[in-house]
Amino acid sequence: MVPQKKIRVLVVDDSAFMRKVISDILNSDPEIEVVGTAKDGVEAVELTQKLKPDVITMDVEMPRMNGLEAVKKIMEIQPTPIVMLSALTREGSKTTFEALESGAVDFIPKPSGSISLDIRKIGEEIIKKVKEAAKAKVVKKIPTITKPKPATEDTGIKATTPQISLAMEGLGVPDSKLKEMCVIIGSSTGGPPVVTEIISKLPGRMPPIFVVQHMPQGFTKLFAERMNQVSKLNVKEAEDGERVMPGYVYVAPGDYHMLLRKRGDNVYIYLDDQMPKVNGTRPAVDITAEAVADVYGGKSVGVILTGIGKDGAYGFKKIKEKGGKIIAQDGKTCVVFGMPKAVIDLGIADLVLPPSEIPKAIVKFCKEILGDNTWET
Repeated sequence: MVPQKKIRVLVVDDSAFMRKVISDILNSDPEIEVVGTAKDGVEAVELTQKLKPDVITMDVEMPRMNGLEAVKKIMEIQPTPIVMLSALTREGSKTTFEALESGAVDFIPKPSGSISLDIRKIGEEIIKKVKEAAKAKVVKKIPTITKPKPATEDTGIKATTPQISLAMEGLGVPDSKLKEMCVIIGSSTGGPPVVTEIISKLPGRMPPIFVVQHMPQGFTKLFAERMNQVSKLNVKEAEDGERVMPGYVYVAPGDYHMLLRKRGDNVYIYLDDQMPKVNGTRPAVDITAEAVADVYGGKSVGVILTGIGKDGAYGFKKIKEKGGKIIAQDGKTCVVFGMPKAVIDLGIADLVLPPSEIPKAIVKFCKEILGDNTWET
């Protein structure tokens, strides 16, 4: 029997202690082998070209060249799946998102700052994410999202976004009709830049949109804020008990399942951190999608994006059974063709599209469901 080829990993961190412990964690798994370590981005770029690893774990804050610059350089010269190991600070989180937009496939928050003496407690997660990253598809030219200059946080004023074409004008129905339907977007590995691209291209008059992105606590708020800066819609992290409104995008907070309940004519969000993880994650797409099917029935559009596993397939099947519409990201553009493939394999996808075509399809389906005849082909 031919022995299974090990996943070859390059560990990048400016702390000798962290390099040693992360290497020990990874080497403890029989399917993984650490082939090199680097103390900064400059060394990381050199060793990536020399060793051609299958996966890189990348620290964020380092001297000479930080993790973000290293990701950009590596994706230009030797595209490799990269997992960011990020300190849970606002600055660390911001850089992590920029690294994901530049091509990193995933990230893990360090439990207690840049030098986490307790890093071993997330050892299983590091091994799992490296194995998932080894299956990821990375490309030399990463599509970038044109971002307007962000507004200052205190003003809350949005920067202007490029003009959307006539066919992408908002829905020409009153709010009372808009709030009768919804859109749900589910994604995981490789998802943040894709979700951002889709939300940034949607018009300002839309039904409520629920986003379930597999992401740990502490990152979803910044994810929502970053999307809010490039969107005509109001994007926010969902809050427990809040009333759902048209024109808003609600991002499920990390470590909470996002549920929905109808009271009278209104729908309210309920967050639950006691329910067990579903498909190994909380928030789970399946939980919110099932709630969408129960509350909105056939007046729903489900969008499933890049990610490992099959989270969303069960919930989206419920939406489809109620008469809702389903859009899946195509395999060619997915970093990991897992979640969309599970939906496609069930035979419930109405459309299979690249991210660039998904916003227009969402608007088209919304108009069909609402009987809005202003849709232009």
